[in-house]
Amino acid sequence: MGLIYGYDVYLRPRNVARALANLAELVPPARAVPPLEITLPGGERLVLPFTSHFKSEPVDCSTSGTLELDMSLMFGVDDALREYAQTGGPEPAADGRIQIGYIYATIRFESLLHPGYTSVECWAATSGMSRLFARSANIRKVFTDLTADSGGVCCLFDTGDGAPEQVCWLNGEPTQETVSGPRFPDRRALVATWSDSEK
Repeated sequence: MGLIYGYDVYLRPRNVARALANLAELVPPARAVPPLEITLPGGERLVLPFTSHFKSEPVDCSTSGTLELDMSLMFGVDDALREYAQTGGPEPAADGRIQIGYIYATIRFESLLHPGYTSVECWAATSGMSRLFARSANIRKVFTDLTADSGGVCCLFDTGDGAPEQVCWLNGEPTQETVSGPRFPDRRALVATWSDSEK
């Protein structure tokens, strides 16, 4: 099994629709898939340019704890993405952005860290993309911007291999901390700092 690196965004359930709409704005303009209709747990309906399990049939999450999405997103080119394009990846588009391949998202309406928060876990489809997730400042910026624009409280970079998770965004500010680390010895210590956390 290859590398599976990803960015995990944590936010209140009330902000899930906004986060998904923000992700939809990153889709390549020529993305040719039928629209996907999603019903969120509270009954709100969205139509998104993604697939779920590579299908476009409507998805009702009113009785489900998770939502799986297959996404293709665009990122502004930086040195890491330019190198990726030169070694067999897709060429940058005219607007200076590049599409790097499938990104899979698991939305957990009750996150594993705190049931009062939803997690949007976006992970790379290949080992090459995982390495790119680790090296590209612009990919990181897309996910920290997504956290900020969606009213999220935290963004973690997770290598999925038991190594310390990197805290990229926390309570409105970019940061560089780790869990486990001096400031956050464990996940409980991290969650306790979330500005919107219910004590």
